[in-house]
This record gives sequence, C-alpha cells and structure tokens, in this order.
Amino acid sequence: MATEIERKFKVSDITIIDTLAGERLTQGYLSHDKNATVRVRTTGDTAWLTIKGKTVGATRSEFEYPIPLADAHQMLTELCGAGVIDKTRYRLPQGELCWEIDVFHGDNDGLTVAEIELPSETTPFEKPAWLGEEVTGDSRYYNSALSTTPYKNWS
Repeated sequence: MATEIERKFKVSDITIIDTLAGERLTQGYLSHDKNATVRVRTTGDTAWLTIKGKTVGATRSEFEYPIPLADAHQMLTELCGAGVIDKTRYRLPQGELCWEIDVFHGDNDGLTVAEIELPSETTPFEKPAWLGEEVTGDSRYYNSALSTTPYKNWS
C-alpha cells in the first residue's frame, strides 16, 4: 500500500524562496469525503489523479496516477467547482529529505506553508529557522479544506 507521511508548518520567513525556482500547480477536488479525498492536479504539461485516505497522526494512504492533461483540464473545469487551488511550489533539499514550500494565490493568497515528507513518523529532521508554527494536525491547512474554506475567509 502507498503511504504518505508528512509534517506541515507555516512559513515565517518567505524570503527563503527568493533563490529557488518554483512551479505553478493547479488542483481541484472531485471528492471531499472524510475518509478519502480525490484530487486532480496539473503542472506544466503533466497531470495526475490522486486518492488520499484519512490522516492519522502524520500518515495516510496515497495513490497517484498520471492522466492525460486534457482530461485533467476538463475535470478541473466541469467537476471541481469554484474551489480550485492555485499555488507555486518551491523545493528545497535537506540531506535525504526535501522541503516543499507552497505559496498560495487567489482566494488563499497570503498563505505560505512548508511540508516535509518522511520515511516514518519518528524520522528526525532539522527545523530551519524560516519555519513557523507546526500545523500538521490542523485540518484547515489541508488543501482539500482550503478549496472549500479559503484562507481569505478565515477570521
């Protein structure tokens, strides 16, 4: 079974991305079920369909499949509704691991988070000075939640 183990943090110093190249991602959700989300994502000329299970701690099932770009665009337009996520992702390697820093646009403008995918929940990792508060267990920061309750609507 495919498993994703990741920790998520707010970014307190956005200047960390100043020297990094980013890639624009667009993603929407076909299902927001509490036990499984189904996402379609595009970047450049590639697209994927991803199914994620319920998060327990920092772990959840994850299955990802490449799909035709035209199909993804049609799904985003016809099936995902108004809550499509637009963000730029920056990657910053840290030894064997890699930080993914997402700068959100549109309705989630002003939100920047960093995630690190780990081989196990107990894997130690260095927390860089540019990290802010950990939000791993805060469901408001899940991309699926941001698609229905965007950052601009938080009080």
